[in-house]
Amino acid sequence: MQSPDWSLVQYRTGDSEKTAVGALIDGKVVEGPPETAGLTLLEVLRRWDAFAPGLRQWTPSASTAIVDARLAPPLTYPGKVLCAGANYWDHIAEMGIKRPSALGDPFFFLKPPTTTVTGPGDPVPLPAYAGACVDWEAELAVVIGRPGRDLTPGQALDHVAGYLAANDISARDRLTSALPVAEPFTFDWLGHKGQDGFCPLGPGLVPSWQVPDPQDLRIRLSVNGVVKQDSSTAQMMVPILEVVAAASRLTRLEPGDVILTGTPAGCGAPHGEFLAAGDEVVVEIERIGRLHNTVVATAMTP
Repeated sequence: MQSPDWSLVQYRTGDSEKTAVGALIDGKVVEGPPETAGLTLLEVLRRWDAFAPGLRQWTPSASTAIVDARLAPPLTYPGKVLCAGANYWDHIAEMGIKRPSALGDPFFFLKPPTTTVTGPGDPVPLPAYAGACVDWEAELAVVIGRPGRDLTPGQALDHVAGYLAANDISARDRLTSALPVAEPFTFDWLGHKGQDGFCPLGPGLVPSWQVPDPQDLRIRLSVNGVVKQDSSTAQMMVPILEVVAAASRLTRLEPGDVILTGTPAGCGAPHGEFLAAGDEVVVEIERIGRLHNTVVATAMTP
């Protein structure tokens, strides 16, 4: 897959938990532009219109790699993580859903940012209860760089700073409750999508100008080296500009907000396959990069 020219990352060095803004180029972390010193990537995004012109002219060099750099989550933390569900034609076909004759707005749900968002190399913790059925979902994530509300599709991409790879981890066993508090409350979207560590992002933010057509990117996911998802963002039912516009009609979009745009066919649930401790999961998106995470067990609750 074609790699990005470079992406903006957050990194740590030594034993420090403090993050700095850098760039990822040819698999190496280098320092960010001098004007980003002392800032987080979220703070850079809050001033995106000021930083973007300089970043367009900036060319990082892999020859100045930071030897002991450790990648951190690229955003700590977005104000909102909005997710568009069932947004790929091949995915709904896989689920046995009839192709709709007309499309409305996407179906959105939320993930709690500070507890679900993790980064490259971070563990994906299995829920601490017996019988968890944890699934993978490779997704292209959009990162907002300019605030906006009630955007038109024609305006939407002007508010996008760039893109990330994402894995929308899902506990399929929690989608519905066998004992709901009342009949209308059968679905448990928080338990299904919002448990700790359920939103790996990374490896870095690829600026929008490096992605000429976000609707023509190969997207692939493998588990232990076995390819499970292999598709294209061209399979999206609702394209990115309309996803962003629809989200802005529900809530004001703010710099650093992340919008996951759906997953293609190849999830585990339709095949009765789920993640287990020790599994290595890799999301790869053309021009965006490679996101690797390992699944870990957690202590079971009584």
